[in-house]
Amino acid sequence: PTLFPLGELKKTDVREEAAALGLPNAQRKDSTGICFIGERRFSEFLARYLPVTPGRIQNLEGEVVGEHQGLWFYTLGQRQGLDIGGPGEPWYVARKDMEHNVLTVIQGHDHPALMRQSVAVQEMHWINGAPKNWPLRCQAKTRYRQTDQPCTVQSNTPNRIEVVFDDLQRAPTPGQSLVLYDNERVLGGGVIDQAC
Repeated sequence: PTLFPLGELKKTDVREEAAALGLPNAQRKDSTGICFIGERRFSEFLARYLPVTPGRIQNLEGEVVGEHQGLWFYTLGQRQGLDIGGPGEPWYVARKDMEHNVLTVIQGHDHPALMRQSVAVQEMHWINGAPKNWPLRCQAKTRYRQTDQPCTVQSNTPNRIEVVFDDLQRAPTPGQSLVLYDNERVLGGGVIDQAC
C-alpha cells in the first residue's frame, strides 16, 4: 500500500472515495511519467531545449567505446540508448565527467563501480519536523519502485543528512530524490547531493 500526503489515508482508500463521489479520475491508471512531456521519450524532450554536445564514451580503462550526444541524456546505471555493441555483458553508465564531457561505462548490471554504501542528501524536508534523536534507523528509497532499504541517518545540519545503507546500493544518483520511511509512513525526503 502506498501512502502519500493525505494524512493517514492510503491511495486505495482515496480511490474508493473518489469512486463513491463519481469522480472521473477514480479508475484512472497511475501516472509514472512526467505529465508535461506526454507520450514523447524524455531524451526527445531534452533535445528540444538543450544543445547536442557530443563526447566520448569510455570504459574504466580509458578505452573509447563510443560517442554520446550529451551527458544530460544519461543517468547512472542506465543501459538503454548507449548504442554500444560488442562481446560480453551489456554496458551501463558508471560515471559522468561534466568537466571533460566524458561518459564512463562498465559491463555488468551489478558491477562494483555502480555500487555505493552511502549518500549525502541536501534540501531535506521533514513531514513532521526533524527527528530529535540521532542517529535515526529507518528505510530509504532512491528510485521508483525500489524496495525499502534499511539505513542509518545522521544529521549534519537541519536540511542536510548522511544516509548509510545496510547493504550496497546500485547507482544512487546525484540530483535524484531520496525518501525516508518508517515502515509505510513517509518521514521526509531530499535531493541526493553525493554518493560514496
